[in-house]
Amino acid sequence: MIERAGTGPLRRLVVLRHAKSAWPEGVEDHRRPLAPRGLRDAPAAGRALAEADCLPDLALCSTAVRARRTWELASGQWGTPPPVRYDRRLYAADVPDLLEVVREAPREVETLLLVGHNPGLEELVVELAGDALDDALDEVRVKFPTSAIAVLAWRGTGWPALAPGTALLTSFTVPRGKKDGDQDQE
Repeated sequence: MIERAGTGPLRRLVVLRHAKSAWPEGVEDHRRPLAPRGLRDAPAAGRALAEADCLPDLALCSTAVRARRTWELASGQWGTPPPVRYDRRLYAADVPDLLEVVREAPREVETLLLVGHNPGLEELVVELAGDALDDALDEVRVKFPTSAIAVLAWRGTGWPALAPGTALLTSFTVPRGKKDGDQDQE
């Protein structure tokens, strides 16, 4: 399945939707902060990425406050976070805009993390995935909630070669943090 994308090293595009945001009155959309649930879920997303051995070589993040804070809390779960590039084009981006930014990633980056917003991220995952493991693609089509993580794998010599239908959606998860007082369920 992945072979359709070409030759070269196995690359992964990790797509992370920002955590749950608040809607304070009088605050413009770009400046909205995370809600209490988002403050719990963003670190959980970082832990999930570490547990899945899916830490990026580079992160591309929207400049919106909620996306930046999601990145800070998620990457704070790792020993040494990778470099991050904040890019205004990722805010409210559609698929062509998202692909343009992704395709600018350096060739040496094998795992790239994209932190942004819906509906663009969901549409990007659906467009890039030529196939999926299990029912992951069906799940993405139903809902790509806040803090959702989709991992797309493909083979290519560089990010400019990433094209619609060339990737395999290898996983789709929605990590959630625990509220104070929640007990572990065995």
